[in-house]
Amino acid sequence: MARETLSSAKLKKILTTLEGNWKAEMEGYHTYLALADRDTDPVRSQVLRHLAGAEWEHAELWHGRIVELGGTAPVYHGKPGGEADSLANRAGGIRMALRRLEIEESRAIASYGEQLKGLGDPESVAILEHVIEDEKDHYKELGSLLRGHYPAPAGAHKISAQAVLDEMLAKRAQGRKQPGSWIGDAIYGVNDGLGAIFGIVSGVSGATAGDSKYVLLAGLSGLIASALSMGSGAYLAAKSEREIYLAEIAREREAIQMNGPEARELLSLYYQVKGLPEEDSQNMVNHIANDPEQLLRALASERLGTSEEALANPLVSAGSGALSTAVGAAIPIIPFFFLTGIDAVIAAAVISLAAHFAVGAAKSLITVRSWWSSGLEMTVVGALEGAVTYGIGILLGKGGM
Repeated sequence: MARETLSSAKLKKILTTLEGNWKAEMEGYHTYLALADRDTDPVRSQVLRHLAGAEWEHAELWHGRIVELGGTAPVYHGKPGGEADSLANRAGGIRMALRRLEIEESRAIASYGEQLKGLGDPESVAILEHVIEDEKDHYKELGSLLRGHYPAPAGAHKISAQAVLDEMLAKRAQGRKQPGSWIGDAIYGVNDGLGAIFGIVSGVSGATAGDSKYVLLAGLSGLIASALSMGSGAYLAAKSEREIYLAEIAREREAIQMNGPEARELLSLYYQVKGLPEEDSQNMVNHIANDPEQLLRALASERLGTSEEALANPLVSAGSGALSTAVGAAIPIIPFFFLTGIDAVIAAAVISLAAHFAVGAAKSLITVRSWWSSGLEMTVVGALEGAVTYGIGILLGKGGM
């Protein structure tokens, strides 16, 4: 449809839609590229680079049509890393980022489908139809990545063994850790501390009519116990995970020393399952096997699904777990430093429920739920917990306990 046949209002509406499409594709391009740079899995990184290239191609199509219609060439003003730099993606790690992208791809397909009905520009509709088919393939590829399988969809790219090898060697010494892995532990630490001590404070308040002396004694004792328990538990869990990993590494090293050809064949099969042709995967393994330690790390990464760099640091886990639990546990206690009786009980309930909502909303950083839904759920749970323990406290107080 020529520009001259479009009314000014219709043209403006089309250009606004196309500019929105261009911006979304450019953001997708930067997101996929940033995730590919950070991913320690070389094959998955190559798939993400392919997806980034496809998003760039889509953006170029929208850019060209915008210019053809007389619009101003769009300029990207978003973040260099797209949505990969969002706190939610950094906190949840690569798998959560992929899950969010899978959801975004499904939303993009639905949005483009709606545009087919009302865009009213045949040339733009033709681009839409092409882009929708690509986005459907992207959705399938992301689902495959999440399941740990990399089958190549019809018409998809051929993974380059040399490119994968280059990715692996480039990232070999970088020691990349899962970004923000401690954030999830901290959120759940605050959650546990808040929930446990809110219950204690509510129960003691019910039994003593909000006597600050008894509430503070019980609350502070619970705070210390909860923080120490959470910290020591996190430390031991992280330490055990590291010890198990090192034991597995020792077994892998022994297996490679006893039967090197079998180990190389096994690694080749892992790469073939991920989508590399047999010849390319064997060539890649032969390159890797030139360094026995690199072969060990590559095989261990495939068999164990992790690397030493991705393991949690026991001291960091202990510190974040203990500190976050103490922070959450302190919230219901604070009013009793300044108030007593029913006023302190009401104030503690208000700030505790507000904190429940905030913690629930923060959990959306490491889940795919909306912040308000997660926050509301947490608030309801906290209110029920407080009501039940307060009622039990009243009954126990009347019983003379």
